[in-house]
Order: sequence, then structure tokens, then C-alpha cells
Amino acid sequence: MSQGRLLATAIAVTTGLLVTAGTLWPSAIAASYGGGKTEGILSSTSTPEAAVNDLTAQLKLHALAKAYSSLANKAEFSEADFERDLLGSGLSLRTYATLDSVDVRPLHQSNTDADLTMKMHWSSVVGNFDDTRDVHAVKVGNHWALNWPLKHESPVPPQVIPVNYLRWDVIYRGAGDDWGSQDVEAPHVRIVDMHPLSRAEGVVVMGELLNEDVVPAFVSVKATLVTKAGETLDSEGSFDMISHTLLPKQVTPFIIHFPGTDLSKISTIRMEPTSVLVAASADPVIEIENQQYQEGSGAAVTGQLTNQSGHTVNVSHVLSTFYDANGQVVWVGGQYIDRALQPQTPVDFRVPVPQDLAGKVKSERTVVSTYIQGNS
Repeated sequence: MSQGRLLATAIAVTTGLLVTAGTLWPSAIAASYGGGKTEGILSSTSTPEAAVNDLTAQLKLHALAKAYSSLANKAEFSEADFERDLLGSGLSLRTYATLDSVDVRPLHQSNTDADLTMKMHWSSVVGNFDDTRDVHAVKVGNHWALNWPLKHESPVPPQVIPVNYLRWDVIYRGAGDDWGSQDVEAPHVRIVDMHPLSRAEGVVVMGELLNEDVVPAFVSVKATLVTKAGETLDSEGSFDMISHTLLPKQVTPFIIHFPGTDLSKISTIRMEPTSVLVAASADPVIEIENQQYQEGSGAAVTGQLTNQSGHTVNVSHVLSTFYDANGQVVWVGGQYIDRALQPQTPVDFRVPVPQDLAGKVKSERTVVSTYIQGNS
């Protein structure tokens, strides 16, 4: 038998043994994801930290009914309230997120109760977000149970909200139209600021893009790094770190990351802004209130978003541009709001600045991109 055939036979036999072993003796976690029991993988609740870890395991498995039943204060709210608190409502970003891990920090403990901080790390298709809760643990018999700090979402009262906003519709050339190749022209867009920055994690290219046309545009930006030898080193797009839909004369920031790249090897950066004419409207109007830049340690721009429309905004993305004294872009940061924006209900936001750049920031500008299910 040749060596190749012998190797193929060995791999086939080994794979068969592993599949058989996995079927006969599945791991507890694999069994739980397959709909099996969860008890075997959960830790005890003999300490306050263990109670948090037990709840974390239940949440990671989406065993929300068991997680709810384990709470000491479950009589104060319903299981539906608990699920809405964790997974959100209105098809928000939180609805599609999964719990990755939880950091636990004890604050206080006696023989009968304890206080802890849970920092839950959630992941979604567009990035991660954290949710920090201070929980109170109580000893019940020989085990510990948690009082869950439920965050209530107040329902929006019935009301009529008048709207008065600009809207642009587009009539494209149809298949049966006798216009030859003629069609509506793409909007004119222009990069009004761009510069690279060397960071510990690599190179970032950031700037601003202007829709200088009188029609709305769907925009994107691609940057290509060229070495001193004229070779293309890498090419990346702005992905979600840009406000893709621009109304006439609107400006969006953008930032493109090139991890692991050395700026000293770059000779030229080719920028390729693209635009497509799209139908758009100024609705929903998201008002930014109480916006302020907080200097010092933990520098960030903070404020509140208020949805002035009558629709629920499923997903919103805050993009902030930070400028130095000369008006040059220092940094571009963003934050997804994990909960849906209900009409007339303010929601806090916070976009941090890297600490080493915070001292250069003299002004900032914030824009909000939104997504509403069913809107084109």
C-alpha cells in the first residue's frame, strides 16, 4: 500500500472513531446546544460568584426560563420582562446579539447577602457591546440567588406625531424604455479630508466625504495602500464606519483600518469614493441632545438620541468626528445603540477617544445612521 493511501485510510478510521465517540458520549455543552439537558454544565450556586456564573451559563445557552426561575426577585417582574430586558425589543441590535462572556467583580459580601458587578460582553454582526449591571445576591438556604436589576422600558403613550420632512424618489430607466444606455447620473461626491495615522495595531485612514450634489447618494470609500516599490500592499473599504446614505450637501466621516500594517512602508494611498443615486428621505429625524465632550481620563463625547418620528428605529449607529485646533480630523469613532429607539424616548450614547489622542481634540461633530425594518 502506498504512503498516500495509508494516510488516507488512517484519517478515515480516526474520523470514524471520533464521530462514534462524539455520538455515544457527547460533551455536556454540545448536548445542551443540541437541545439536551443543561444541568450537567452548570456550576453550583454555593457562592455569590458561582450564582453569577450559573446565570451566565443559562444565558449563553438561551435557557431564559431557567435563568428567570433561578432569580430571587422573579416575583417583581414577568419572564417576558426579563427576556425583553436581555434581548431587547423592536428587532434591535440586541435581539440578534449573543452573550460571549461575563466579568464578575465582587463589591461587598456578608453571611447573608452580597453585591457584585456583572459586565456582560455581547457580540453582534457589526461589533461588540457591553452591558454592566450591579446585582444583589442573597443567601437562600445553602445556596445563593440573584436579584436581577431589571431595566424597564416605558411604553410610548398613544399620540399623533405630525411629520414634515424632505423626500427624494427616483425613476430609473426600465427594461422597456427606449432611452438607449441613458440613465440618471450618479451623484457627485468628494473626499474633503483624508490622512493616515500610525497606531499600535496598524494603520488607519480617516477623513470626511461630502455629497456635493443636489440629490441623495449611497456612498462608500475604499483605500488602497501602495508601497514605495509601487506594489499594492492592501485594499480595504470603510464597511460600516461611514454614514452610507447622504442627503444633498451632507458630510460623513469614515475610517478604514489596516491591522498589522507599517505606515513607514507606505508611499501612496489611493482613495476611491463611490456613489449611487438612491431614494431617500430626511425621516426619521434623530435629535442629538445634551451633547458634550468630556476631557481627561476616559475622554468621550456623550449625549442622548431622541427619535422624533413616529416609527420605531430598529438599529442606530452614532459616528463622531473629532478635530484638532486646525480643524483636522484627529479620530473617527462610533457606537451602535443596542436597543431600538422608540419615538420620543431619549437614549444615552458615548463615543470614546483613544487616550493618546484625547488631548488634541478641540471640537467634534456627531451624526446618526438609522435602519428601520421595511424601509427601502
